[in-house]
Amino acid sequence: MFISWHWFSDSNLIIYVPLFIRAMMQFAIYFFKISDITQKGYEKKRSKLIGAYFPQVQGMDASMGQERRTPVTPSSSSRYHRRRSSGSRDERYRSDVHTEAVQAALAKHKERKMAVPMPSKRRSLVVQTSMDAYTPPDTSSGSEGEGQGDGDEEEGGDGEDEDGGGDGGTSSSREGSISMEHWISRAIHGTSSTTTTTSSTASSSSSSTRSGGSGAAAGRLADVLAQHVHISAHHHHLRHHHHHHRHKTENHSAPPDVTGYANNTSNTTTTTDGIQVERGPGAGTAAQRQTPKYGNAELMETGDGVPVSSRVSAKIQQLVNTLKRPKRPPLREFFVDDFEELLEVQQPDPNQPKAEGAQMAAMRGDQLGVVTNWPPSLEAALQRWGTISPKAPCLTTMDTNGKPLYVLTYGKLWSRSVKVAYNLLHKLGTKQEPLVRAGDRVALVFPNNDPAAFMTAFYGCLLAEVVPVPIEVPLTRKDAGSQQIGFLLGSCGVTVALTSDACHKGLPKSPTGEIPQFKGWPKVLWFVTESKHLSKPPRDWFPHIKDANQDNAYIEYKTCKDGSVLGVTVMRIAMLTHCQALTQSCSYTEAETIVNVLDFKKDVGLWHAVLTSVMNMMHVISIPYALMKVNPLSWIQKVCQYKAKVACVKSRDMHWALVAHRDQRDINLSSLRMLVVADGSNPWSISSCDAFLNVFQTKGLRPEVICPCASSPEALTVAIRRPLEEGSTPPGRGILSMQGLSHGVIRVDSEEKLSVLTLQDVGSVMPGAVMCMVKPEGVPQLCKTDEIGELCVCTVATGSSYYGLAGMTKNTFEVFPVSTNGVPVSEYPFTRTGLLGFIGPAGLIFVAGKMDGLMVVGGRRHNADDIVATALAVEPMKFVYRGRIAVFSITVLHDERIVVVAEQRPDSTEEDSFQWMSRVLQAIDSIHQVGVYCLALVPSNTLPKTPLGGIHLSETKQLFLEGALHPCNVLMCPHTCVTNLPKPRQKQPEIGPASVMVGNLVSGKRIAQASGRDLGQIEDNDQFLFLSEVLQWRAQTTPDHILYTLLNSRGTIASSLTCVQLHKRAEKIAGMLAERGHLQDGDHVALVYPPGIDLIVAFYGCLYAGCVPITVRPPHPQNIATTLPTVKMIVEVSRSVCVMTTQLISKLLRSKEASAAVDFRTWPPVLDTDDLPKKKPPLLYKPSNPDTLAYLDFSVSTTGMLAGVKMSHTATSAFCRSIKLQCELYPSREVAICLDPYCGLGFVLWCLCSVYSGHQSILIPPSELEVNPALWLSAVSQYKVRDTFCSYSVMELCTKGLGLQTDSLKSRGLDLSRVRTCVVVAEERPRIALTQSFSKLFKDLGLHPRAVSTSFGCRVNLAICLQGTSGPDPTTVYVDMRALRHDRVRLVERGSPHSLPLMESGKILPGVRIIIANPETKGPMGESHLGEIWVHSGHNASGYFTVYGDEVLQSDHFNSRLSFGDTQTVWARTGYLGFLRRTELTDASGERHDALYVVGALEEAMELRGMRYHPIDIETSVIRTHKSITECAVFTWTNLLVVVVELDGSEQEALDLVPLVTNVVLEEHYLIVGVVVVVDIGVIPINSRGEKQRMHLRDGFLADQLDPIYVAYNM
Repeated sequence: MFISWHWFSDSNLIIYVPLFIRAMMQFAIYFFKISDITQKGYEKKRSKLIGAYFPQVQGMDASMGQERRTPVTPSSSSRYHRRRSSGSRDERYRSDVHTEAVQAALAKHKERKMAVPMPSKRRSLVVQTSMDAYTPPDTSSGSEGEGQGDGDEEEGGDGEDEDGGGDGGTSSSREGSISMEHWISRAIHGTSSTTTTTSSTASSSSSSTRSGGSGAAAGRLADVLAQHVHISAHHHHLRHHHHHHRHKTENHSAPPDVTGYANNTSNTTTTTDGIQVERGPGAGTAAQRQTPKYGNAELMETGDGVPVSSRVSAKIQQLVNTLKRPKRPPLREFFVDDFEELLEVQQPDPNQPKAEGAQMAAMRGDQLGVVTNWPPSLEAALQRWGTISPKAPCLTTMDTNGKPLYVLTYGKLWSRSVKVAYNLLHKLGTKQEPLVRAGDRVALVFPNNDPAAFMTAFYGCLLAEVVPVPIEVPLTRKDAGSQQIGFLLGSCGVTVALTSDACHKGLPKSPTGEIPQFKGWPKVLWFVTESKHLSKPPRDWFPHIKDANQDNAYIEYKTCKDGSVLGVTVMRIAMLTHCQALTQSCSYTEAETIVNVLDFKKDVGLWHAVLTSVMNMMHVISIPYALMKVNPLSWIQKVCQYKAKVACVKSRDMHWALVAHRDQRDINLSSLRMLVVADGSNPWSISSCDAFLNVFQTKGLRPEVICPCASSPEALTVAIRRPLEEGSTPPGRGILSMQGLSHGVIRVDSEEKLSVLTLQDVGSVMPGAVMCMVKPEGVPQLCKTDEIGELCVCTVATGSSYYGLAGMTKNTFEVFPVSTNGVPVSEYPFTRTGLLGFIGPAGLIFVAGKMDGLMVVGGRRHNADDIVATALAVEPMKFVYRGRIAVFSITVLHDERIVVVAEQRPDSTEEDSFQWMSRVLQAIDSIHQVGVYCLALVPSNTLPKTPLGGIHLSETKQLFLEGALHPCNVLMCPHTCVTNLPKPRQKQPEIGPASVMVGNLVSGKRIAQASGRDLGQIEDNDQFLFLSEVLQWRAQTTPDHILYTLLNSRGTIASSLTCVQLHKRAEKIAGMLAERGHLQDGDHVALVYPPGIDLIVAFYGCLYAGCVPITVRPPHPQNIATTLPTVKMIVEVSRSVCVMTTQLISKLLRSKEASAAVDFRTWPPVLDTDDLPKKKPPLLYKPSNPDTLAYLDFSVSTTGMLAGVKMSHTATSAFCRSIKLQCELYPSREVAICLDPYCGLGFVLWCLCSVYSGHQSILIPPSELEVNPALWLSAVSQYKVRDTFCSYSVMELCTKGLGLQTDSLKSRGLDLSRVRTCVVVAEERPRIALTQSFSKLFKDLGLHPRAVSTSFGCRVNLAICLQGTSGPDPTTVYVDMRALRHDRVRLVERGSPHSLPLMESGKILPGVRIIIANPETKGPMGESHLGEIWVHSGHNASGYFTVYGDEVLQSDHFNSRLSFGDTQTVWARTGYLGFLRRTELTDASGERHDALYVVGALEEAMELRGMRYHPIDIETSVIRTHKSITECAVFTWTNLLVVVVELDGSEQEALDLVPLVTNVVLEEHYLIVGVVVVVDIGVIPINSRGEKQRMHLRDGFLADQLDPIYVAYNM
């Protein structure tokens, strides 16, 4: 009976495995772990490169591996041929040396492979095509290549053995393991059929990732279990789960003989005599479990005693094994304060490198030589060239075919700029109110293919003394970063945007034809600058040309790390000085030709090709981005064609040229005297420079021509390498240790280590400037000579401010560096460049990275660019789409954590991506000694882009944090990265109970105990000891008084019952039991009825006949397979000799579907009570002893435990009396009940209380609310009910279902103002958020917020607390969640961090006494201390009903005594943690009121890191993280925390949740999530009380039954 096993989880079955087999299995698992620890992907002989670095799979020809390691010589030009086909574009970070280092580092890992369990994905999520469908791109070259040979992919036999097919050359050891598994699976499954040897054999990861064998094994397990349908139910050995695994072992008496049942085990060779599973007592050893073993149903047991039957548990086992490997040296011990769990502070490593050099001196650049013919301003230069050399070419633009599109001469530039200036000043607005005045800011919006229009507009603005703000063309309204640009325009007060005709036509338009306002933009007037649209200036109008002054010339935008956009203002004098410095450094002369590939709107492109070029009357050949995309060689061809002296490029342009280069004959680069590499400050540009030189040296390129430069928006050009003249310093190289750099120290690495960074110099300081390095954080203190710092420059030629941001301006543009003794270096302010570097020998500047890319992890600094380079060096060609990788850090748990996001090629398989991810982790770990917190892969072309096509980093980070990135693969590694968790709590030796008590007395604390009021005077109906007598008395005294009214879904009365009707029908049932059932008194009868009147009648019929009734929820007709076995189990375990039910259910039990789940012949006699016999019994049974059994109460706990408790007649009457007093119930009252009537307080209220107290109960079956959610509240309103009871599921249904309908309900006259008490019947901590939202929602309908409260009951006492009519309102306190984990209660203010609201669980019932005891020592606890709630009351249950009385359990739970203090009273242990607190309020008797706060069930609580966590707290945090998470459940498995979330959204969002869930649990609970499971809505099982069945969920997960959308195994 497999299903019932699943339903009641593992706590009721035990599977015993003979010790020798268990030992063999352990050996086998160990054997699998060590024999071939490769990953699934590592068995694939994927390509030459991988083959070289992966461990040889035994049986593979070793020579193959050798032959693959072809040495790479940088001069082998053939490898560039291959580049083209690979489609890898943005190769800013390509470095052969680095690639080799990374591959070598990966090779080192071959001894210690990370066995990373691959995530499980639902089919629909795997969109990529499989590897079979992917044909490698054709490659034009054969030969050795770089070992990335796309062409050789198929060589090594790429057989996908997904379904466990042949694995090529399996070695003897592998065959050994196969036969071993075969043997074990035979032993386990007891089948003689041959086990299919699948690929789940050798490596731990392959066992978990293939669906072949393990799935089959799970299936076989299910079969074996399913074949014991008739017996396993019988041995669901009923026991209550022990709370204190640590101290006790559990005794199991022998189950009864069940040989009477037929064993239909036709397919299996073994006959199983019964399966019994227990949840093992934690570390219960075999020795402790010397219990008899039954049968030979062997199943593998893991630590928790749960049979392992699935891929899931294999993966988790693998994850556990991986995590067991030591990662970093253990951190030293540290002091833990009593409450504040200090996070581990990273102690500085005493051996880390420290700076030892002398303090650096500031470096001066050359004198800025004033040349006589330098113009006094740029406008003056333009006027001069425009008038004396009007025909000289200023700019030639190219079309996308590489043909000259247009030549702009200096004459045209001058005349058109004047025209633009005139129109700006005189044709916008009115004469009296011009729209633009001198000094105003205007936006320049020009596309990248129209430099002529841009130049005209830019100089037009300069002539008009208007400040241009060049920005990108907004392509759509939602462009990444467009909003921030809008913010910049708004803060600059821009009202006019200049643009070209073509661009204006291309902007998005509204239906009416006007340009809509872009997101975040101010309202702007679009002004087209083409000459034909402009008026001619009058003859006498000339622009006013001044010498360069302190006015703002232009504003350049800059995007910060966080995505905000700032405007850097550049003054006219700075602009001119900068042009002069560049002219001097680059030795520019008149009429030189310069080829520009860079963006001419900002940065190096603007400075050289728009500003300096005009100052020197140079001719610029502008290559648009679009042409470079089509023909990457175009710039080289233009250099040849125009015999250009200078070219301005980025390293990617050099790289693209190499990729496209095909030995062109006609290329000659000997005219070039200077090749400006604009991103020369990026450390990774060096390889492109070297490779470019290697290839083009033969084409006339001289080595000294390559001139890297360093620049930043704030400091303009920081340094540039001069074209080499005689006697000047040759360029420098630095090979630095990454380890040293991460500590901010320069260490030249001589030992050929893997983790090095090779830097090239960016020349020397600019003419007229002073430079120094300051510490990146804190006071701008000068660095030592061997320390990395931020470059600062002091010169006229820098930006002067961030527009409108005085504070940030001060920190960046007005820095005064100080020496160690605090003396400023200069009286003039310096500007921070945002570049990190140092001054090397001979005054050469080296840049090691940017401040923006800096990530400080665990006190060490890492540069994002370096990490990108390392990731790209791992199979760069094969996997990452166009090299698009984003690296950023996020702050989690007080430290930065590195996140790597890459776009994967469209043809990548799951296998590829997972393999790439695990290799990237290894590479980054080896080279940078830092862990990656999260590695995410997104489909190609999905990351947000900057206008020039790069990755928009801040937007990517934003999407990641919001859960909107939609990755297609995620690997989180919190276990390896997070090293600053608080120290696990060490359990101190328990202080003895006597000492605790004395300590409490000394400190003046009360012992935590409280009681309800006395049961008081006996009234007329209280004289009866038995409910059956009360009913007979009522039938005589008030025969026509209505006791019960049942409502249907329409809210009308379905049936009602008076005292006499109930009495008469009960008599008939008693007669039927005697006549048809031949029952004796004391026999047990199962009542299987839907919620209603029949159930009540049958109950009293049983009492009249002297039988013991057991109420059982009927099977669900839509879900018979799962619900019927539960019914059967309760019937069997309760030893019912007959089943009473309705005709309908009786038919259902006989139906075909039901018989498939449970054979009808196995049921005891089934009596249907629809047509009762006419005659009544001769004599009604009168029990003699009130302590005999009245009824049995069966219920399934949230941990999947089925427990039945015995209720005696005395307890039942005391219970009813207690409720009657608390709620003041009299015959004139009406009470509405919307609860399930099968167990606990729900049953008592539904069936017993009305008969006892005489009030009318209005019965509302909760299932009817699914049809009509307003049913319950309408009934409460219609019958003017003052007291009502419901469950959490009912309350949730009303909150969700009626949330938007309160107005319409009000208009229909729904009024809840008469409700005095609305009690939620529960066995858990009050759900304060739900009760509050319910109160708020229905406040408008008159519901008093004080009316809503909760009750508390459990198995040993079905109702301990219940908010009655009188007495103070329930109070709420806030406790510190961190203290709670240490089992301490610390009250805090509302809203303080880590605070948790707890609501009192109602008032203690009359006749109930409560004490809080230590669950381990059983000593009494002080007030406001957390302990187990113990209860003493007349209506305690009298024990568990078990088939074979388990005395130990019973005495412990029902007959416990304190170990100290009052040792006489007998208490029952509830199994719930809570605390008592005396409030300021007084109750009816004038006493101060004691409030009981329930925290949670001991058996649900999870012990992690030595602390006690309640699942609900973690779940609450998780549900808050993302709008798509509707429900969450957590449980532990082998010390790993598993979080299951239900996703309300598209499956594409599933992977977004993994990082968010991991982050929030780390931040708020200091726990690392082991597994995140994303499932569909409704997968988390909820019982009738609305509680989550976490153990069923766990069993379903481990048995692979959840069909999850995604399962992520965090490393």
